[in-house]
Order: sequence, then C-alpha cells, then structure tokens
Amino acid sequence: MTVPRVAPAIRSALPRVSRHGFAGRFWGLLRAWARGRLAMLAIGGLLSVAGCGEPPQAPLTVGLNSWVGYDPLVLARERGLVDPARVKVVELSTHAESFRHFRNGLLDALTLTLDQALQLADDGLDVKIIAVLDESAGSDVVMGALPPGGPDRWRGQRVAVEPSTLGRMVLHHMLASQGLSDADVTVVPLAASQHLAALQAGRVAAAVTYEPWASQMRKAGFSPAFDSRQMPGEIVDVLVVRGSVLANRPADVDALLSAWNAGLARYLADPAGAAAALVLGTELTLEDYQLTQAGLRYWLPDESLAFLSGHPSPMQLSGDHLEMTLRDLGLLKNVVAWADLIDTAPASRLTLRGGAR
Repeated sequence: MTVPRVAPAIRSALPRVSRHGFAGRFWGLLRAWARGRLAMLAIGGLLSVAGCGEPPQAPLTVGLNSWVGYDPLVLARERGLVDPARVKVVELSTHAESFRHFRNGLLDALTLTLDQALQLADDGLDVKIIAVLDESAGSDVVMGALPPGGPDRWRGQRVAVEPSTLGRMVLHHMLASQGLSDADVTVVPLAASQHLAALQAGRVAAAVTYEPWASQMRKAGFSPAFDSRQMPGEIVDVLVVRGSVLANRPADVDALLSAWNAGLARYLADPAGAAAALVLGTELTLEDYQLTQAGLRYWLPDESLAFLSGHPSPMQLSGDHLEMTLRDLGLLKNVVAWADLIDTAPASRLTLRGGAR
C-alpha cells in the first residue's frame, strides 16, 4: 500500500463527498503546492546555472473535484502510474472551482458529468470528450415517505434538491415518469447533507440525493421512489480536453488517457483495497465509500471507445434525450454539435498500441 495522501489523524476534518461540493483534501493540496514550489525552485536553479536553453514544457494539467467516480485517476497518481513529466493531476475542492480554473485556462483537461460538458460547449468553449469514465447506476435517487398511490401524491409536495444541474435533471425525469412537470412540486434548494434532517422534520416530502446519504435515509425508514437506473446513459462522467491541447499535444493527451486506464485497471482489480487507500483524507467511512462505489458502473476503455464511435455515435443517440432535458430546463441555448464534441483519436491510438482493454 502506498503512503496515505494525508495522515489518518486529520482525515475527519477533510470533507470529500459530493461530486459538486464540499471542501476537498486541503492538506493534500498544500503538500502538492509545497512539492511544486520546491520543484520550481530547483528548476530555477538549474536554469540559472545553465544560463540558456528552452525551459521544459509544463505537464498537461487535469482537474478533478472530490467525487469517488474520479478516484481511479487519483489512484494512478498515488501508485506511480502517471508520467509526471507529461501529466499533473490537480485535485480541487469543488465543482465550481474546477469549472472556474478550466474556464480561466488554468487546466488543460477536466473530469465532469456529461451535462456539464454540454454546457461548457454551449458557452463557446472548445472542448473534446475523449472518454466515458463511469455511469450512475442507482447512486442518484429520489428518497421520501410519500403514501402509496399514483401521480397525484406528488402534486404540491416540497422536494429537497441540491443546487446543481444533476439534481434538477433527476427530479425532472422522476416527475416526467409520473406524467407530471416541474411546476407540480415545490423545489427546496438544500445541501445534500441537510436532506435527512429536513425529511425527518417534515419540512420536505422527498429529496433528490445520492450515496452515501441515500443509505442513511433508508436506515431512517425512507424509501426510494426513483433512481438513475431509470435514466441510462444520462448521468455519466466524462474526460474532456481543450481542442487546442488535443491538436498541439497529442502525446500528452494519450499519456493522460493511459493514466486513467491504468488507474482504472488497478482500481477494478482490488476495489476493497482501493477503497481502503482512497478513503483516507475524506470524511467518508469505509462503508460509505463502498456504498458509493456500488452505485457506480465504471466503463472499460473498449466500452468507452465503442460508445463514442460512429456517426451518429451511441453517445449522441442516448444524449439527444439529455439535450432535450437540458433545453427544457433552460440550461442549453444551442443545438449540440456532437460530431465536433467527441474525439476518439486518443482512445483509438491507445487501442492500436495495446493500451486499452
């Protein structure tokens, strides 16, 4: 086992639960900053001695926020499966911080949900989806204590939803499955950590949540009414890179994708061991981490490539419904140019070299 990213004694102070929120691994980031600072000083000293020459190109930077689905890339870094001369894995505390860094040009690549990738492209950023990482397979769920009955039991109810596109999407699909619209319920914006207390106090009748909160609600007597297995192909995490980076640094992009593939292979070979190592530095218990793991399905490299390939690709065929949902929610202005958004070149190159399985 590798050295933990942070000391176990302080891990309870370092929240890391949501794909969209909560503070990240502060001490891990501080250590990374310190290592980077020392490296820069060393490089500066070497350059001053040399007195001339081009500085080495900075590694490609990939950002990820705190979410279990992205942890194979963290594992790859911790186990030495990332070429540090080509790729730097940057952990950020929140989804908003990841987006801000990417928009400001501080990151070359980003892990995020497909709906977020569509919104980046809709805002005019030149992004390319190069891999599908994982899919929510029951991890995102609507929990509540509504009486048995038909759609009318939902009318006028108050539903807690974390302020995120994903929560709104799940609620939208659940209501549509009942023949209802978003206008038939009252949305109560609330952080996921507060959903259980709101349910127990009767302030809301249901909550759009995810693991490990969902399991805590089950233990408290609340029941699932809908989950992400009923919207296949829509809640998926993807890896995107800037179009300019893909064009100018293809070898580094290949190294990034190879690192993900290697980390994923190591992760899937020993999920329990990976969970025990990666839970350090989080506020999750090992049980919470494994519950979140169980609600995800990771895509193997060949599955990802097949999903992205073709005209139209399977991603486009399933993504058309996601695009319609985002448009209904007022979150997309333009038609998605799927052919411009997807690029299979890195995955295809790795397959030819035997880097995908």
